[in-house]
Amino acid sequence: MECDPCLSLACCPLRALFPSTSWGWIPTMAPLCSGKAGVQTSPKAGPGAFEIPPSGSFCPLSSSCIWIPIRAGGYLYKIVGKARLYAKWDVSRLKEVAITAHILSLVLQASVEASGETALCKTGFPEDVYSAVLSQDVLEGQPLLNVKFSNCNGKRKVQYESSEPADFKVDADGMVYAVRSFPLSSEHSKFLIYAQDKETQEKWQVAVKLSLKPTLPEESVKESREIEEIVFPRQLTKHNGYLQRQKRDWVIPPINLPENSRGPFPQELVRIRSDRDKNLSLRYSVTGPGADQPPTGIFIINPISGQLSVTKPLDRELIARFHLRAHAVDINGNQVENPIDIVINVIDMNDNRPEFLHQVWNGTVPEGSKPGTYVMTVTAIDADDPNALNGMLRYRILSQAPSSPSPNMFTINNETGDIITVAAGLDREKVQQYTLIIQATDMEGNPTYGLSNTATAVITVTDVNDNPPEFTAMTFYGEVPENRVDIIVANLTVTDKDQPHTPAWNAVYRISGGDPAGRFAIQTDPNSNDGLVTVVKPIDFETNRMYVLTVAAENQVPLAKGIQHPPQSTATVSVTVIDVNENPYFAPNPKIIRQEEGLHSGTMLTTFTAQDPDRYMQQNIRYTKLSDPANWLKIDPVNGQITTIAVLDRESPNVKNNIYNATFLASDNGIPPMSGTGTLQIYLLDINDNAPQVLPQEAETCETPDPNSINITALDYDIDPNAGPFAFDLPLSPVTIKRNWTITRLNGDFAQLNLKIKFLEAGIYEVPIIITDSGNPPKSNISILRVKVCQCDSNGDCTDVDRIVGAGLGTGAIIAILLCIIILLILVLMFVVWMKRRDKERQAKQLLIDPEDDVRDNILKYDEEGGGEEDQDYDLSQLQQPDTVEPDAIKPVGIRRLDERPIHAEPQYPVRSAAPHPGDIGDFINEGLKAADNDPTAPPYDSLLVFDYEGSGSTAGSLSSLNSSSSGGDQDYDYLNDWGPRFKKLADMYGGGDD
Repeated sequence: MECDPCLSLACCPLRALFPSTSWGWIPTMAPLCSGKAGVQTSPKAGPGAFEIPPSGSFCPLSSSCIWIPIRAGGYLYKIVGKARLYAKWDVSRLKEVAITAHILSLVLQASVEASGETALCKTGFPEDVYSAVLSQDVLEGQPLLNVKFSNCNGKRKVQYESSEPADFKVDADGMVYAVRSFPLSSEHSKFLIYAQDKETQEKWQVAVKLSLKPTLPEESVKESREIEEIVFPRQLTKHNGYLQRQKRDWVIPPINLPENSRGPFPQELVRIRSDRDKNLSLRYSVTGPGADQPPTGIFIINPISGQLSVTKPLDRELIARFHLRAHAVDINGNQVENPIDIVINVIDMNDNRPEFLHQVWNGTVPEGSKPGTYVMTVTAIDADDPNALNGMLRYRILSQAPSSPSPNMFTINNETGDIITVAAGLDREKVQQYTLIIQATDMEGNPTYGLSNTATAVITVTDVNDNPPEFTAMTFYGEVPENRVDIIVANLTVTDKDQPHTPAWNAVYRISGGDPAGRFAIQTDPNSNDGLVTVVKPIDFETNRMYVLTVAAENQVPLAKGIQHPPQSTATVSVTVIDVNENPYFAPNPKIIRQEEGLHSGTMLTTFTAQDPDRYMQQNIRYTKLSDPANWLKIDPVNGQITTIAVLDRESPNVKNNIYNATFLASDNGIPPMSGTGTLQIYLLDINDNAPQVLPQEAETCETPDPNSINITALDYDIDPNAGPFAFDLPLSPVTIKRNWTITRLNGDFAQLNLKIKFLEAGIYEVPIIITDSGNPPKSNISILRVKVCQCDSNGDCTDVDRIVGAGLGTGAIIAILLCIIILLILVLMFVVWMKRRDKERQAKQLLIDPEDDVRDNILKYDEEGGGEEDQDYDLSQLQQPDTVEPDAIKPVGIRRLDERPIHAEPQYPVRSAAPHPGDIGDFINEGLKAADNDPTAPPYDSLLVFDYEGSGSTAGSLSSLNSSSSGGDQDYDYLNDWGPRFKKLADMYGGGDD
């Protein structure tokens, strides 16, 4: 149609959707521009759907759009507060509908403005009274209505209760159900619903009013006519013997059903009908999720009329679309129509508040950041349809704390949630943290109709190095004793406004002047950030009495750009050196002198003196000998002259590498006295004072010259030129030496000794050899070589029995072997004696036991230790077993054993018959017990157990005898059960009480 002017009104874009259910929504909005308004049929929306043509003369949708439900052929209305606005709608007058809807939107906005309602959230029920109109009596489990509770912060846990719990109950989602079935009278039924916070116990209430909807005949017919019918598509028919295709039916549009509908339920949706119901009796059914599949029972169908209804409110966030299939069968269950698909779209309502992913968001921003610096991103989600206004979120900052230096230091992108800085002046030293209250609102942020939720954004201002360290004083003072290291001289204190214990706060100290030798260092105390001036190299008072250091303080990280170090970052440290008594020192140390060995006692070697570094102290030094291993030297305590007191010998074991070391001590008389040591090294020059000796001193050879020879050399403790080469020779006497032996010089250090005769009888011979060294003058010596002459085999090895002795097994070795053999024999003998003694003790401690069937206590022979008191001569035969003692007639009267078997006539015990009567068993047992009590020989023998005879006159007295069962019936013998298996039979006989 043509676009007509909206009269004096602004342009009003309009979209009216009229689905097959005859329900739809008209969006209206506040005027945005002037122009023409028009409506035309949209081919995409199907029959009954109308929308604005996409031309430039129409205004776009915005968040101020108001959705008003309409009913085809009826009235257009929207509940605003307690008022209901109506507008008559007629398909033939679309322009009037558009104008009316626009007028309604203006009236609605004016009503809201006049009421003074604000967008602030108030906890509680948004309505004072909830009303529900029921078309029938109340049934058990029937959902009646849904009460909404505004939970602004989203943290409250609310519990609902009914004032009439016997009739009504309220679920956690606010849905009110009937507990039982009861008729609802024409008068209004009223009850209260309570909401109570589980934590704070805060309580709210709202009234609910139920009324019975009056039904008039004409209205029933009218409503029945208004329910849209869905007819099964017609089947192929035969025409002249051929199948003729009918005209294709239009596709069944989906049913749009808003979520959270208040009813009444069941709510009729559409009627399913088949053209064959005129000739056949049909039955209708629906299948699919929501009908006969989980969740079951949401949609029901009247099998006779085909009326499809919904039984409860729907929730788009759970299921956004239902796909059902409608079936038509005859009364026999035969399919008469092909199933048709029915799609039910759950239209989203704004019933979910935005929810932030975190209730508290933490972010950081460096201080001094420029405007536009990104800080953090907050995110909220909305369970409503994200493609509709209900799920489109917008963010904004509600508050900022603190509000300095500006109340708007940050801004947020209303779509993405990005928080950035918009003002300069972030200073951590003034404000360390900002707290922002962020609000997320759906409906594209519409404050009137959108639902909101809040979260907290905590922004921490991080520190940058924008404050240099500053000394608390321009000059620091300290003092240090000389020659001391690793001590703290002065403590430097600084202040830094940056965040403590960060690289921007941690101070680094540097000595920029006054210490060219590097004798000082400054370490930083990690806790206090103070600078500790420390001496790292010894300081000499005599060289420098005071140091003036220039010190600079910096941070571990450079200062921020554009910030310079002030003069307060530099200070002066004045260090005074304290004079102390220092150790005397020898120079040079060690002192080396060269002397020939063999110097006589009393020879002055050198003067070894020390110096005192304390030039400003008048002190005397005295010397003492500290170390002289060979005790060859002495030192004058005043002048330090060193004199020999013994002959110096280079070959002494105290001389290492021709050097003899002696240590001397120099001590002053200061306070406190100090001392120092010095070492004198005497390099001893060798003289020819040691004659050479033959080596080895023992050898062996065969009786014949061949095949063996003896190679010898010389040992001289002197060194060149007083040692080799050596001259070897044999003496002239005795004459047998040169007659039997010959010696040949191989080189300057070795010679060879051979037999001169063809055969020499086996034995040990001592051959003297003259050895002369090369000293000036030379020194010679006659050394004895012990030679064993033995019989040899073909290999030249000795085969004599006494080879071991001749081979050089000395007397000491033989004695050691003999001692080992003797010790081994003694150990074996001691082991044998110990074994015999153990066997003897074992035999002495054996118990004299009776056979196993004799339960009498026997005497245990532990040891023959003798008696006590008056027991000087006793008969050891009393210690034997009772069965082996001699008859009573030959025993002395005073030493009779009381635990022996008494000699009496054997009592006659009753004899039990082979097959006694059960009644006689008790008499038999009683007779046996009586006989046993009167039997003096029956075990155990109740008498004193004699373990050793101690005499008849013991001053300790006698132990009383144990009473027998006949005279001591009150005696308790239950303790015998605890004495082990040896007393088991006795415990069985006397234990157990009356049993």
